[in-house]
Amino acid sequence: MSLGEDRWIEKLAQEGMIEPFVPHQVKEVEGKKIVSYGLSSYGYDIRVANHFKVFTNVYNSIVDPKNFTEDAFVDIHADECLIPPNSFALARSVEYFRIPRNVLTLCLGKSTYARCGIIVNVTPFEPEWEGHVTIEISNTTPLPAKIYANEGIAQVIFFQASNVCQVSYADRGGKYQKQTGITVPIV
Repeated sequence: MSLGEDRWIEKLAQEGMIEPFVPHQVKEVEGKKIVSYGLSSYGYDIRVANHFKVFTNVYNSIVDPKNFTEDAFVDIHADECLIPPNSFALARSVEYFRIPRNVLTLCLGKSTYARCGIIVNVTPFEPEWEGHVTIEISNTTPLPAKIYANEGIAQVIFFQASNVCQVSYADRGGKYQKQTGITVPIV
């Protein structure tokens, strides 16, 4: 993508790349300031849904990506989520993505949260990946951290290639293809 071509995201979104798609930045809802979401200059600010899986060590679980057990999480459905100190939560995006074969994305946490010691981690959305984004939200502070559902959590930056990739995520039968909820590690 080059300067002046920033509206291609809006065009692709109208073709179903991002649903629901908001074609502008939303910074206020019903007179209240929020963490912004929607189309930005060269990317799209995604929202976090109101379902969270907050990590707990009640059962002395071991974090093992090859043998992950969901009893390491407490499910929370709420408009706000408190993440314990030095812990993390998994969540999902409000938006559903369908990435074109000639696009790759990177997703970075919003500065509002980063300035509070809250780090967002999401792997790249590969060409032809489709689904809701599973978001990892880490609280690096010694205090509880509050996350607001249905508000911005991260910015997706899109890279458009001049050619389509030879093998896409869909071609490989990627294990996280078409995920609709919060998806824990799969090996």
